[in-house]
Amino acid sequence: MDERTRAIRAGLTGGLAGGVVIWIYEAIVWVGVQHLMPLQGIPRNGAGLVFGKGVQEALGPLAYVVGTGIHFTFALAWGMAFALVWPGFRRRGWEATLLAMVFAALIWIVMHVAIAVVGDDHPNYLDVNVILGGFVSHLFYTVPLALIVRRRLAADDASGAA
Repeated sequence: MDERTRAIRAGLTGGLAGGVVIWIYEAIVWVGVQHLMPLQGIPRNGAGLVFGKGVQEALGPLAYVVGTGIHFTFALAWGMAFALVWPGFRRRGWEATLLAMVFAALIWIVMHVAIAVVGDDHPNYLDVNVILGGFVSHLFYTVPLALIVRRRLAADDASGAA
């Protein structure tokens, strides 16, 4: 199996794990501690961020499916992106978790600028609490992603699959 295919597989695995971990973080912090939304609001959140609250409400129960699909589509796509760039950073001596911190900030900025561009029904991205909460939640996505990608690609290298 070639290096690109191995990286994509590692990225999909890491992206899926990161997507689950970020939801666990949101359930504990956003729901349990900060009371920002009800637990059932987590899977619907993607639909509301992308299409606006009006569409989210109009979708009814389908918003859970659409929101979950959006969440994991992006989690898998960002996971593949990380896994494809990781080998270059590893060769330059970067630690995976350091790259994960930079990647978390980058993807938060890219995704939320895109959300702000497509509509005006989004959180106040100039609010310090929204910014910090967004960056921290994305760390809970990227750190497991980075650790899985690093381990999967290192294991492949050690087995002689390079």
